[in-house]
Amino acid sequence: MKRIHLFEVEDFNWVPNWLRRCMTLLIVVMHRILGSPEQVAKLVSKALLYSKKPEIIDLCSGSGGPMPEVIEILQNKYNVKNIKLTLSDLYPDTKMAETVNGGNNKNITYLTTPLDAAKIGAKQKGVRTMVGSLHHMKPDIAHNILKDAKESRQPICIFEISDNSFPAWLWWIAIPINTITSLFVTLAVRPMTWQQIVFTYIIPIIPLAFAWDGAVSNARTYTLSDMDELLEGLHSDDYTWEKGTIKGKSKKLYLLGLPVNK
Repeated sequence: MKRIHLFEVEDFNWVPNWLRRCMTLLIVVMHRILGSPEQVAKLVSKALLYSKKPEIIDLCSGSGGPMPEVIEILQNKYNVKNIKLTLSDLYPDTKMAETVNGGNNKNITYLTTPLDAAKIGAKQKGVRTMVGSLHHMKPDIAHNILKDAKESRQPICIFEISDNSFPAWLWWIAIPINTITSLFVTLAVRPMTWQQIVFTYIIPIIPLAFAWDGAVSNARTYTLSDMDELLEGLHSDDYTWEKGTIKGKSKKLYLLGLPVNK
């Protein structure tokens, strides 16, 4: 595999939730700038055709992500009725869960109990999504996540905003670029908190962590060839896999797992 499993700051348990949440909000803005919600919605709309319910279970949601915006696009552009979104994580963000579950949109909930993306089973129905999160998983865990979706006969949609096509030495050029970018992107973050302002412009913890994680994400992203290795032993007539690239403001990768009716 070209992929290298380096560490990201937000992966450590000792990282305070406020810092992880601030970094997630930056990532949400970046997704919007890069057009990710529209692209994810198009992929999910296809996956929903293979689901018995108009439901989505977002895996590794952490402190949030672009999926609530994806739901709006599915409703307004793809005319998906009565769609429900469940956010989940192995280590749920309790504050984010309170915000989501106490909000006005009753079609979006945050699961407050831990959910292991590799051990969901067939009980949880609907399209499984992982947006910018598969690269956090080591190969054995990533393989088991895909295997669990296949064995449960549930659709799964993987989406990554890095395609890992650059030579390894170019990964690190992203650090200064990401640092500067975060200073501008922060202005579009909503809701804005005092931590976001103080630890961006006065004590630049967020820009440095964001820059490092962004560069490392490139190194950790599974290439299309890497995905072939993850899918070894998972090919059969009753479940099909589709992978490819999406071109736009940046090149992205996707992997769809779809159960075939027989």
